[in-house]
Amino acid sequence: MQRLLRVNIGVVAPDVLVIAEEFGEWDHGRRRIDLLGVDEEANLVVIELKRGEDGEYMDLQAIRYAAMVSGMTFARAAQVHQAFLDRTSPGLDAKSELLKHLGWAEPREDDFAKDVRLVLVSGDFSKELTTAVLWLNERGMDIRCVRMKPYANGGETIVDVQQVVPLPEAEDYMVQVREKEQAQRAENSTRHSQRRAFWTVVLPEVKRETGRFTNWAPPDGEWLASGLGVKGVRVVIRVKRDNCAADCYIDAGPGSRDWNKAVFDWLYARRAEIDAAFGPGLEWHRMDNRQASSLTVYPVDVGYTSAPDQWPEAARGLSACVQRMYTALRPHLESATNAVGERV
Repeated sequence: MQRLLRVNIGVVAPDVLVIAEEFGEWDHGRRRIDLLGVDEEANLVVIELKRGEDGEYMDLQAIRYAAMVSGMTFARAAQVHQAFLDRTSPGLDAKSELLKHLGWAEPREDDFAKDVRLVLVSGDFSKELTTAVLWLNERGMDIRCVRMKPYANGGETIVDVQQVVPLPEAEDYMVQVREKEQAQRAENSTRHSQRRAFWTVVLPEVKRETGRFTNWAPPDGEWLASGLGVKGVRVVIRVKRDNCAADCYIDAGPGSRDWNKAVFDWLYARRAEIDAAFGPGLEWHRMDNRQASSLTVYPVDVGYTSAPDQWPEAARGLSACVQRMYTALRPHLESATNAVGERV
């Protein structure tokens, strides 16, 4: 079967040039890749055959092989392919064959082997294996499962070839889904990195100026919280793409909606006094459709996507707002909770 595939690779991997058979030039171990190829986009293609009926463990084996060859250069691929051609098609030049296959005038190392695709070929596949392959494909890998079953027809053997993962009719859709998910993960990673960089600049100054948030390290999330001296009430600082905010956040946990609203209402009845002590910009949000309530101020229009040289301005604005919240609210919070009573 392996010999037949070597000369008819297109039935399981269209647009692939086989560059090696039984490839195993590693420092350790005796395992070998059944067939190693290169597709027209210059990706390496590991083709693994399983002689059994369920393909057990061949996914893990192929992933190991992919990792082992992932660093292969064009120059090394040409050497490997030359050894293969000297045995199977003497007289052909491997470098020329590779360049012709890729449509390149000359080698482009930076564009070679940017990814490794896997093609698993077996008489059948277990549910466990196909489930694992689908999961891996959703996370950015490119693995195909191709079922090959021979049938006797008189004196001839007919081989039925079917791609089972991904299903051919769904392949374009699956590629689109995978690309969208990869883009989303990349965007999330970038967003997390940007937020962590923002907090790395902002948090030390907020700690220094307020004496709060001392147990926090720069997170990759949107917010940090510190107590206001009353259980169920916290001061929160948070950042969005284009702005940042400080909140007095009233939420004593699950089932505390009535208590939260009662504390907010007690404070709101003294709004004039609190606003005068805080200064301009304090917004009151009872949020009747939610469990919590909050008092919020937006000090500056600077967020984690703003220029880093603007982040110190956000640090100063948040520090000042936190200090003003403590000054304006602390005198009232104990009275508010005493008046409202224990949370029910």
